[in-house]
Amino acid sequence: MTDNGVLKVAMPKGRIYKQASKLFRQAGLLIPEEFDESRRLIIPVPEANMEFIMAKPVDVPTYVEYGVADIGIVGKDVLMEENKDVYELLDLGIARCRMSVIGLPDWKPVINPRVATKYASVASQYFREQGQQVEVIKLNGSIELAPLIGLADRIVDMVETGQTLKENGLVEMETLFQVTSRLIANRVSYRLKNTAIQELCDRLGVAIAARV
Repeated sequence: MTDNGVLKVAMPKGRIYKQASKLFRQAGLLIPEEFDESRRLIIPVPEANMEFIMAKPVDVPTYVEYGVADIGIVGKDVLMEENKDVYELLDLGIARCRMSVIGLPDWKPVINPRVATKYASVASQYFREQGQQVEVIKLNGSIELAPLIGLADRIVDMVETGQTLKENGLVEMETLFQVTSRLIANRVSYRLKNTAIQELCDRLGVAIAARV
């Protein structure tokens, strides 16, 4: 656990970081724009009394749970899949997309269908709640391939615009839930650095409200 006054923030690389850093600036936090293109893994931001730890999105909750980061930004999809012991503080309303069941347009129900996904826990729970027995196949990339090559009958994956599905002849069949990025905190950090974390939440809350 960090013991200085600097807030250590686990930040996902890629599009979520760019949207999050923009939101931070709208909240009055001095995040230099040149950091948006940086390849550094640890980025000190003394102007905002923060330090960014650049991570794969799926790893952010782990860094926060174990206290190497005080807070983090993570998609609700990852939060539900990883089920880490962290506080969920704020819906940032960025990186909007949805978790959906996807397949070929001529898909027909079969007994014990196979479902490919990166989100094995989420998918298993969803189909169990629907009273459907499925075999879940865990994949880590190019999930859209699975129904095209016969590995799976359907897939569960994130959809933003739907363009990739359209280009591969796939269609959305059901929406599980809408997804946005959330601000999360380590439980001990939330007590020890409560003033700084709460101030950040308040400032972000004002910026989020101003967007609506």
